[in-house]
Amino acid sequence: MRGFICKATFKSHLRSGMTLMVGGFLANGSPDYLIDLILETDFRDFTVICNDGGFEDRGVGKLIVANRVKKLIASHIGTNPTVGKLMQEGKLEVTLVPQGTLVEQIRAAGAGLGGFLTPTGLNTIVQDGKQVISVKGIPYLLEEPLFADLALIGGAICDQYGNLVYRQSMRNFNPIMAMAATLVIACCAHKVDTHHHETVITPFPLVDYIVMEEQ
Repeated sequence: MRGFICKATFKSHLRSGMTLMVGGFLANGSPDYLIDLILETDFRDFTVICNDGGFEDRGVGKLIVANRVKKLIASHIGTNPTVGKLMQEGKLEVTLVPQGTLVEQIRAAGAGLGGFLTPTGLNTIVQDGKQVISVKGIPYLLEEPLFADLALIGGAICDQYGNLVYRQSMRNFNPIMAMAATLVIACCAHKVDTHHHETVITPFPLVDYIVMEEQ
């Protein structure tokens, strides 16, 4: 880890048009504090990779409602009516991805893989524009990895070194996203002196910076 940073330094790592990975599952484990800091800036036209569209007042939904997102790559958008509205108006590009495929695309990026084969989506619109590869006579879709410029990690408790554990179900997409971005910034509400090594989920070499939530 490079260090703990203030909110001004966090904002200095932002730019318009970035691809952001945002942890969380229906806003549980989302880095809401970091999302609020983004909303204090004028940066926009983000491509956001996340599990879902959040809610209109929680999670990535706040960025969408504020018209900061150009493209959303997610597995579910039903909890945020603004996503569907903007999509129908042609103001937001939405790519819906089966949830298992989405997490595997992120994992593949973190593992340095060129992609993976899956039967999910064959003979549906998911297949459009994708390569079909046959293995022992069985067809599969080739799904390519998903990378991000910046991963925003939430729901974590950090130690002084930058190791992260997660609060119960807030673990969800956060650990896998911490492996698939050029820059990883975690938002933590609590810090301890040190974690027992067996409890660490995201080790400090995967974390670039930590921003502590203001209490």
